[in-house]
Amino acid sequence: MISKVLVAEDHELANVSVQQTLEELGIKDIDYVYYCDDALLKIQHSKISASPYDLLITDLNFENDGNPQKMYDGVSLITACRELLPELKVLVFSVENKPAAIETLFQIQNIDGYVRKSRNDRKELKLAIESVNRNQRYFPRQLSQLINQTNTYQFTEFDIEIISLLASGVSQKNIPASLVEKKFRPSSLSSVEKRLNHIKMELGFNKNEQLIAFCKDMGII
Repeated sequence: MISKVLVAEDHELANVSVQQTLEELGIKDIDYVYYCDDALLKIQHSKISASPYDLLITDLNFENDGNPQKMYDGVSLITACRELLPELKVLVFSVENKPAAIETLFQIQNIDGYVRKSRNDRKELKLAIESVNRNQRYFPRQLSQLINQTNTYQFTEFDIEIISLLASGVSQKNIPASLVEKKFRPSSLSSVEKRLNHIKMELGFNKNEQLIAFCKDMGII
Protein backbone atom coordinates (compact mmCIF):
# COMPACT_ATOMS: atom_id res chain seq x y z
CA MET A 1 0.00 0.00 0.00
CA ILE A 2 1.45 3.35 -1.03
CA SER A 3 1.47 5.74 1.90
CA LYS A 4 4.82 7.56 1.70
CA VAL A 5 5.87 9.29 -1.52
CA LEU A 6 8.90 11.27 -2.67
CA VAL A 7 8.46 13.65 -5.62
CA ALA A 8 11.58 14.77 -7.52
CA GLU A 9 10.52 17.59 -9.83
CA ASP A 10 12.19 20.94 -10.55
CA HIS A 11 9.14 22.72 -12.00
CA GLU A 12 6.68 24.14 -9.48
CA LEU A 13 3.59 23.82 -11.69
CA ALA A 14 4.24 20.12 -12.25
CA ASN A 15 4.75 19.74 -8.50
CA VAL A 16 1.34 21.29 -7.85
CA SER A 17 -0.29 18.84 -10.26
CA VAL A 18 1.34 15.88 -8.54
CA GLN A 19 0.48 17.19 -5.07
CA GLN A 20 -3.20 17.66 -5.91
CA THR A 21 -3.38 14.17 -7.40
CA LEU A 22 -1.77 12.54 -4.37
CA GLU A 23 -4.06 14.43 -1.98
CA GLU A 24 -7.11 13.31 -3.98
CA LEU A 25 -5.92 9.73 -3.45
CA GLY A 26 -5.66 10.31 0.29
CA ILE A 27 -1.85 10.14 0.40
CA LYS A 28 -0.57 12.66 2.92
CA ASP A 29 3.01 11.63 3.70
CA ILE A 30 4.69 13.38 0.76
CA ASP A 31 8.10 15.02 0.38
CA TYR A 32 9.20 17.24 -2.51
CA VAL A 33 12.69 17.96 -3.81
CA TYR A 34 14.01 19.97 -6.75
CA TYR A 35 17.35 18.19 -7.17
CA CYS A 36 18.35 14.57 -7.78
CA ASP A 37 21.05 14.68 -5.09
CA ASP A 38 18.47 15.82 -2.52
CA ALA A 39 16.14 13.01 -3.59
CA LEU A 40 18.83 10.39 -3.05
CA LEU A 41 19.65 11.89 0.36
CA LYS A 42 15.97 11.63 1.34
CA ILE A 43 15.92 7.99 0.25
CA GLN A 44 19.04 7.28 2.30
CA HIS A 45 17.58 8.90 5.42
CA SER A 46 14.26 7.09 5.02
CA LYS A 47 16.09 3.76 4.92
CA ILE A 48 18.22 4.59 7.97
CA SER A 49 15.15 5.68 9.93
CA ALA A 50 13.36 2.43 9.02
CA SER A 51 10.59 4.47 7.37
CA PRO A 52 11.31 4.00 3.67
CA TYR A 53 9.40 5.60 0.83
CA ASP A 54 6.92 3.43 -1.06
CA LEU A 55 6.97 5.41 -4.28
CA LEU A 56 9.32 7.77 -6.12
CA ILE A 57 7.74 10.07 -8.71
CA THR A 58 10.46 11.66 -10.81
CA ASP A 59 11.05 13.69 -13.93
CA LEU A 60 13.76 12.60 -16.36
CA ASN A 61 15.35 15.98 -17.02
CA PHE A 62 16.49 18.42 -14.36
CA GLU A 63 17.67 21.90 -15.26
CA ASN A 64 21.23 22.81 -14.32
CA ASP A 65 20.77 26.10 -12.46
CA GLY A 66 24.36 26.40 -11.32
CA ASN A 67 23.84 24.56 -8.03
CA PRO A 68 26.59 21.88 -7.99
CA GLN A 69 25.11 18.38 -8.18
CA LYS A 70 26.39 14.86 -8.75
CA MET A 71 23.27 13.83 -10.68
CA TYR A 72 21.26 15.82 -13.18
CA ASP A 73 18.92 13.23 -14.68
CA GLY A 74 16.12 10.97 -13.57
CA VAL A 75 17.64 7.77 -14.96
CA SER A 76 20.71 8.14 -12.74
CA LEU A 77 18.44 8.91 -9.80
CA ILE A 78 16.29 5.83 -10.40
CA THR A 79 19.37 3.60 -10.60
CA ALA A 80 20.86 5.02 -7.39
CA CYS A 81 17.59 4.84 -5.46
CA ARG A 82 16.91 1.28 -6.52
CA GLU A 83 20.37 0.26 -5.26
CA LEU A 84 19.37 1.54 -1.82
CA LEU A 85 15.74 0.43 -1.89
CA PRO A 86 15.21 -2.41 -4.40
CA GLU A 87 11.54 -2.61 -3.46
CA LEU A 88 10.94 1.11 -4.19
CA LYS A 89 8.25 1.68 -6.81
CA VAL A 90 9.08 4.26 -9.47
CA LEU A 91 6.71 6.37 -11.56
CA VAL A 92 8.24 8.63 -14.22
CA PHE A 93 6.43 11.90 -15.01
CA SER A 94 8.10 13.55 -18.01
CA VAL A 95 7.67 15.28 -21.37
CA GLU A 96 9.58 12.49 -23.13
CA ASN A 97 7.37 11.11 -25.90
CA LYS A 98 9.62 8.74 -27.86
CA PRO A 99 8.24 5.24 -27.34
CA ALA A 100 11.67 3.63 -27.77
CA ALA A 101 13.10 5.75 -24.95
CA ILE A 102 10.12 5.04 -22.70
CA GLU A 103 10.22 1.31 -23.46
CA THR A 104 13.88 1.33 -22.36
CA LEU A 105 12.84 2.77 -18.99
CA PHE A 106 10.58 -0.24 -18.47
CA GLN A 107 13.07 -2.80 -19.75
CA ILE A 108 16.34 -1.46 -18.29
CA GLN A 109 15.34 0.71 -15.33
CA ASN A 110 12.38 -1.55 -14.56
CA ILE A 111 10.09 1.38 -13.74
CA ASP A 112 6.54 0.73 -12.58
CA GLY A 113 4.77 3.40 -14.56
CA TYR A 114 5.12 6.28 -17.00
CA VAL A 115 2.98 9.39 -17.43
CA ARG A 116 3.69 12.01 -20.05
CA LYS A 117 3.29 15.66 -19.09
CA SER A 118 0.46 16.90 -21.29
CA ARG A 119 -3.20 17.90 -21.22
CA ASN A 120 -5.19 15.86 -18.72
CA ASP A 121 -2.01 14.54 -17.12
CA ARG A 122 -3.58 14.77 -13.63
CA LYS A 123 -6.19 12.22 -14.66
CA GLU A 124 -3.52 9.93 -16.05
CA LEU A 125 -1.33 10.42 -12.98
CA LYS A 126 -4.19 9.24 -10.81
CA LEU A 127 -4.73 6.14 -12.96
CA ALA A 128 -1.01 5.41 -12.90
CA ILE A 129 -0.66 5.71 -9.12
CA GLU A 130 -3.72 3.52 -8.60
CA SER A 131 -2.23 0.88 -10.94
CA VAL A 132 1.15 0.96 -9.22
CA ASN A 133 -0.61 0.67 -5.86
CA ARG A 134 -2.16 -2.58 -7.14
CA ASN A 135 1.34 -3.81 -8.12
CA GLN A 136 0.48 -3.34 -11.78
CA ARG A 137 2.63 -1.54 -14.31
CA TYR A 138 1.14 1.53 -15.95
CA PHE A 139 2.00 2.12 -19.58
CA PRO A 140 0.14 4.84 -21.57
CA ARG A 141 -2.14 3.23 -24.12
CA GLN A 142 -1.16 5.49 -27.04
CA LEU A 143 2.50 4.66 -26.55
CA SER A 144 1.74 0.97 -26.28
CA GLN A 145 -0.03 1.15 -29.61
CA LEU A 146 2.98 2.78 -31.26
CA ILE A 147 5.39 0.21 -29.85
CA ASN A 148 3.12 -2.64 -30.93
CA GLN A 149 2.94 -1.09 -34.38
CA THR A 150 6.74 -1.07 -34.59
CA ASN A 151 7.04 -4.61 -33.29
CA THR A 152 4.85 -5.87 -36.13
CA TYR A 153 7.52 -4.82 -38.62
CA GLN A 154 11.21 -5.71 -38.30
CA PHE A 155 13.35 -2.95 -39.83
CA THR A 156 16.39 -4.27 -41.69
CA GLU A 157 19.75 -2.50 -41.94
CA PHE A 158 18.82 -1.64 -45.53
CA ASP A 159 15.50 -0.12 -44.41
CA ILE A 160 17.19 2.03 -41.79
CA GLU A 161 19.82 3.21 -44.24
CA ILE A 162 17.41 4.40 -46.92
CA ILE A 163 15.09 6.07 -44.39
CA SER A 164 18.09 7.75 -42.73
CA LEU A 165 19.24 9.07 -46.11
CA LEU A 166 15.78 10.47 -46.80
CA ALA A 167 15.69 12.06 -43.36
CA SER A 168 19.09 13.70 -43.96
CA GLY A 169 17.78 15.40 -47.10
CA VAL A 170 18.99 13.01 -49.81
CA SER A 171 16.40 12.84 -52.59
CA GLN A 172 14.99 9.41 -53.40
CA LYS A 173 16.54 9.39 -56.89
CA ASN A 174 20.01 10.01 -55.40
CA ILE A 175 19.81 7.29 -52.75
CA PRO A 176 21.20 4.53 -55.06
CA ALA A 177 24.52 6.37 -55.40
CA SER A 178 24.85 6.57 -51.62
CA LEU A 179 23.99 2.87 -51.29
CA VAL A 180 26.69 1.93 -53.81
CA GLU A 181 29.28 3.94 -51.86
CA LYS A 182 28.35 2.04 -48.69
CA LYS A 183 28.30 -1.31 -50.52
CA PHE A 184 24.59 -1.99 -50.02
CA ARG A 185 22.93 -4.52 -52.31
CA PRO A 186 20.52 -4.16 -54.02
CA SER A 187 21.08 -0.47 -54.73
CA SER A 188 18.92 0.33 -57.76
CA LEU A 189 16.27 3.04 -57.67
CA SER A 190 13.53 0.48 -58.30
CA SER A 191 14.73 -1.56 -55.29
CA VAL A 192 14.62 1.56 -53.10
CA GLU A 193 11.14 2.50 -54.30
CA LYS A 194 9.80 -1.03 -53.82
CA ARG A 195 11.24 -1.23 -50.30
CA LEU A 196 9.87 2.13 -49.22
CA ASN A 197 6.43 1.27 -50.61
CA HIS A 198 6.51 -2.06 -48.78
CA ILE A 199 7.42 -0.45 -45.44
CA LYS A 200 4.74 2.23 -45.80
CA MET A 201 2.12 -0.37 -46.69
CA GLU A 202 3.07 -2.53 -43.66
CA LEU A 203 2.86 0.44 -41.28
CA GLY A 204 -0.13 2.15 -42.88
CA PHE A 205 1.58 5.30 -44.19
CA ASN A 206 1.05 7.07 -47.50
CA LYS A 207 4.01 9.44 -47.57
CA ASN A 208 7.74 9.21 -46.92
CA GLU A 209 7.42 12.15 -44.54
CA GLN A 210 5.08 10.14 -42.32
CA LEU A 211 7.51 7.23 -42.29
CA ILE A 212 10.46 9.47 -41.42
CA ALA A 213 8.56 11.16 -38.58
CA PHE A 214 7.47 7.79 -37.21
CA CYS A 215 11.02 6.38 -37.27
CA LYS A 216 12.36 9.47 -35.50
CA ASP A 217 9.69 9.23 -32.80
CA MET A 218 10.43 5.56 -32.30
CA GLY A 219 14.18 6.11 -32.11
CA ILE A 220 14.77 3.90 -35.15
CA ILE A 221 16.80 6.63 -36.85
